[in-house]
Amino acid sequence: MEKAFTVTELNRYVKTILDADDALFDLTLCGEVANFVQNARSGHCYFSLRDDQATVKAVMFRREVQRLAFRPEEGMRVVVRCRATLYEQGGTFQIYVTDMFPDGIGSAQLALEQLKKKLFAEGLFDPDAKQPLPTQPKCIGLVTSKTGAVLQDIRNVLTRRWPLVKVLLYSVSVQGFEAAEQVAKGIDFLGEQPNVDVIIVARGGGSREDLWVFNAECIARAAFRCPVPLISAIGHEIDTTILDYVADQRAPTPSAAAELAVPDQAKIRQQLCNFGENMQRIMQNRIALCYNEFAEFAFHISENPCQQSIAVRREAVVDARRKLSQQMQQLYHQKQKELLHCTALTDSLSPYRTLARGYALLQDDKGHCVKIDQIHAGDTIHVVGQDKTLRCFVQDTGENK
Repeated sequence: MEKAFTVTELNRYVKTILDADDALFDLTLCGEVANFVQNARSGHCYFSLRDDQATVKAVMFRREVQRLAFRPEEGMRVVVRCRATLYEQGGTFQIYVTDMFPDGIGSAQLALEQLKKKLFAEGLFDPDAKQPLPTQPKCIGLVTSKTGAVLQDIRNVLTRRWPLVKVLLYSVSVQGFEAAEQVAKGIDFLGEQPNVDVIIVARGGGSREDLWVFNAECIARAAFRCPVPLISAIGHEIDTTILDYVADQRAPTPSAAAELAVPDQAKIRQQLCNFGENMQRIMQNRIALCYNEFAEFAFHISENPCQQSIAVRREAVVDARRKLSQQMQQLYHQKQKELLHCTALTDSLSPYRTLARGYALLQDDKGHCVKIDQIHAGDTIHVVGQDKTLRCFVQDTGENK
């Protein structure tokens, strides 16, 4: 009886045969994506490639996934470069994918056109929904990679044109299908910042596949709901993405986006100089006009009829002043006589005039005047005359007969 192989030995033997075949080491396959799953922890992708008659399992590791310019989806036809071998532990024949592309630009373009029609019908491309750019922004939100040349290009333009502006960077990956979610989150985050006046989404030039990520629906919807104006600056002037249709303004390059976002300080200075010169010229013209009008009025004032009119009115004022003074003197003397009469009448009625004729007032200890019938035996009274006051003790009272 021949020696029995273990399962491990069999799988290892088959794997060795497959790995030794050069045709299977660098293989190009086309097929339809099925059962696509990405592991949330590792980032590896697991799926199947199928055609009308067969299916093969596939694995794509995270480092290769990050280079993808699109996100594989169920039913999408793709072309992959891969290595075919046996997964020894599970005994499964599968391929290890190193790169992936849409199966021809035709199918990818068809999907893009379908998405365009959908978003257009929902109003995301409506010109009336686009916001005007601020004339002098204080802070610009920037969604791009922190390692690319785009960031430095934009900063150089901003420093040259409008150095007062601040830049708030939200760093993202600009390639790979994971980039779409990052860019959308960056737009949402910067749109919520109260100090951001305008947002620039930028990426340098690249192939059509490199820029394909900016055709993602999530980016388009994030741009549409963004509360602040948004400038799209993806690739070069000949490159167009869905983000360009949704954005409030499209720039042919990232540097051009920076120029659109801020004014040119040299032009502002020139405008201020022009305004100053115009104001000075207007003021000089106005002063000359006022001087001419003043000279004309001075000429009319210097004529005799005007002087005579002033002299007549001056005499009238002097005469009125004299009459007013006379009336005031007469009124003063009249009021003085009335005052003297009232004083004499008041004096004649004064009780002190009666005291001067020898009469006296009777007062109690509190200084209150009392009548004689209010006085009783034993009371102490004060007899007040003109010059003296007597303190008296009443021994007895009686009625006069």
